[in-house]
Amino acid sequence: MEYVYAALLLHKLKQNITEDSVKNVVKAAGVAPDDVRVKALVAALSEVNIEEALKAAPVAVAAAAPTAGAAPAAGGGAAAAKAEEKKEEKKEEEALEGLSSLFG
Repeated sequence: MEYVYAALLLHKLKQNITEDSVKNVVKAAGVAPDDVRVKALVAALSEVNIEEALKAAPVAVAAAAPTAGAAPAAGGGAAAAKAEEKKEEKKEEEALEGLSSLFG
C-alpha cells in the first residue's frame, strides 16, 4: 500500500513517477523499498491516466453520526444502528475495491 501512496503523493506534487522517485518516497517513510514491487507499480502506472482514474473512483461518504441528544428510532434503535454500520462497512469495501482496481 505504501507504494501506491508514494505514487499518489508524487502525482499530487506533479512529479514524475519513476522507480527512483517512488523508492525515495518509500525510504523517507521509513520502509525499505522492494525493487520488484516498485518496478511493477511504475510499469502498471505508465499505462494509466491517474487523474482520470481518480475522478472515476467511487468515494465513500461517511454518514453523519447521531448527536447525543437525538431520540432513538422507534422500535429498534440498536437494530437500526447495526444495519447502518453494516451499510457503511459495505461502502468502505466497495471504495477499496474501486481503488485497488486502479492499481491492481
